[in-house]
Amino acid sequence: MSPADILSRLRRFLLVFSILLLGGAVVELSLVNHTEDAVQLMPFALCGLGSVAALVALLRPQRATVLGLRICMGLVVCGSLFGIYEHLENNFAFQREINPHEPTGDMMLSALGGANPLLAPGILAVAGVLALAVTYHHPALGDGDEELKRDR
Repeated sequence: MSPADILSRLRRFLLVFSILLLGGAVVELSLVNHTEDAVQLMPFALCGLGSVAALVALLRPQRATVLGLRICMGLVVCGSLFGIYEHLENNFAFQREINPHEPTGDMMLSALGGANPLLAPGILAVAGVLALAVTYHHPALGDGDEELKRDR
């Protein structure tokens, strides 16, 4: 098997895995009723956007779809970082409410382990970074690895 074939299979695997992660995130969000307000609906939209972009890039790996994948996954990663911030801020606000005289440093430590898990939104970033890795020197972008072409 040539190095180009191996890379092609790895790219397909990463895209499928990214889609599965985003789908799993939707299931988890649904199970915990993450639907109270517009901010809580954002991850659903980001998962849908990311899944569609990854699926299109998987089925039609052309320059436009690969560039679209980069843009969409950049948005997914930014949304994930926003989600981590939101979870941390909500945990901190809760700690401040239940123990207003606690020192700020102690409150921050408590907020890190609060009711809103900080790493839950991080799964979107993982899926986004995996899909972004697919675009590195992608042949559809015309910046493919010249060494792979010479090895054939």
